[in-house]
Amino acid sequence: MHRGWAHSRGVAQRALDLAGVVGDDAGLLSSAAVLHDVGYAPRLAKTGFHPLDGARFLRDAHGAEERLTRLVANHSYALLEAEERGLREVLETEFPLLEDQRLVDALVWCDMTTTPDGDRTTANERVAEILSRYGTGSVVGWFIRRASPQIFAAVERVEAALAAQPRYG
Repeated sequence: MHRGWAHSRGVAQRALDLAGVVGDDAGLLSSAAVLHDVGYAPRLAKTGFHPLDGARFLRDAHGAEERLTRLVANHSYALLEAEERGLREVLETEFPLLEDQRLVDALVWCDMTTTPDGDRTTANERVAEILSRYGTGSVVGWFIRRASPQIFAAVERVEAALAAQPRYG
């Protein structure tokens, strides 16, 4: 769990970088960032699909706000992995994707520019790391290859928004 916690802390740190991009939703993004992988906790793993298990835990055990659970459930294009696992309809029904593309993109950027050890990386390096860790023939390997165009597009949108922010000092 140590490495997973390091990743979650790194993702949360990246969320702080986006406060100016997401405005009033900075707290929501920070919460989603630190909690996005909570479903990996062994005691929470019911389906074996961490976005769904984590979102259910946050909703059922903690009464978490709906937008938070929907972000956790759908982080980093989890809907595509849910499809690979035969869980797409369940995920879509319980936790529909947020309409706020800016927030969805922001969480993708935070997750996909952070290594498992919590360090900064590029989305290309992160996708390559995931493929090497899980293998190209695994469910996660199939998913990440399928999701990578959307991941890269989300990261580009966030980086464009960051570049457009005024710089002071």
